[in-house]
Amino acid sequence: MRAVVLRSPGEPPQLEDVELSAPRPGELLVRIEAAGVCHSDYHYMVGDLSAPLPLVLGHEGAGVVEEVGPGSSGRIRAGDRVALLWRPRCGQCAACLSGNPVLCELGGVQAAAGGLPDGTSRLSTADGGELHHLMGVSCFAERAVVNENAAVVVPDGVPPEVAAISACAVITGVGAVFHEVREAAGRPLLVLGAGGVGLSSVMGAALVGAHPLIVVDVDEAKLELAKQLGATHTVNAREDDVVGRVAAITRGSGVPWAIEAIGRAQTLEQALTCVAPGGTLVAVGLGASDAEFPVPLNQLVQRQKRVVGSLYGSSNPPLDLPRIFGLYLAGKLPLDKLVGDRLPLAEFGEAYARLTAGAVGRGILVP
Repeated sequence: MRAVVLRSPGEPPQLEDVELSAPRPGELLVRIEAAGVCHSDYHYMVGDLSAPLPLVLGHEGAGVVEEVGPGSSGRIRAGDRVALLWRPRCGQCAACLSGNPVLCELGGVQAAAGGLPDGTSRLSTADGGELHHLMGVSCFAERAVVNENAAVVVPDGVPPEVAAISACAVITGVGAVFHEVREAAGRPLLVLGAGGVGLSSVMGAALVGAHPLIVVDVDEAKLELAKQLGATHTVNAREDDVVGRVAAITRGSGVPWAIEAIGRAQTLEQALTCVAPGGTLVAVGLGASDAEFPVPLNQLVQRQKRVVGSLYGSSNPPLDLPRIFGLYLAGKLPLDKLVGDRLPLAEFGEAYARLTAGAVGRGILVP
């Protein structure tokens, strides 16, 4: 099959012919229908994040199950449409048993080995060389073999591109609102960053009734889309003083919650300054592996501000993804508006050029 292979950070990935072995017990062979163009892959491409190389890129995808490995649970069958998860849950480790499955130990195994949960890979080069999986998915390809716990069945009526983005950007942004924000109805909420994750947070915040709902970005087209998705106020950080504008909108009180969906020290500092005493900054944006930001100690102690991280929206994907699909089908989450350009897999380079140039909406690769 064809797949996008990253061999060295800083060098352009290439579309190559690769081999994909059959699914083993508890695994699925999935024909990819849509893959989201996410900034996280770009972090690996430029070396901000590291993983075993060479690898097949792509972690935000959806497709059709073509084959089920022996000894599967029977929960997913050939012919089912599925969304792929880069954070599967084993259901048995301490994190899963304590109700925090996004920290399942399988994620650490996959990341360290560049394989599936058993630590091995189903990918290889055409001449038999070693290839790794990215986050157990590797969906910038015509097909993928994944653990069955890394797939959720997609109901009829949900398009492949919506299913794909829901499994990463949407569940991260909406999940951060659902799981880290409390009693938001009629109270201010700030979102910094109007990319796929930030706009998903906007949709989630609008759904739960946050008001005013303030969105910050440097791109007017993205801010306009944020308005369509429920933002009541927008701030162009290239032109306005973010802290001053948020203070004016909230009449000096600040916001009980701020969601930072960029992963930059400067915007995290801005967000924390905008948070009201007793409020919470929810960090969902990833940066370089060694990135840091300063936290004034007295803001935490004297003003009782909190800073929390939210990986994958602090979600439980087997429960939360069906919930998101149901809200989409009910017209409560307008996820179609989040879908941007659709490009064939061979044009992945153009897709990332558009992403880094500030494309509005989530780009989609179609094998």
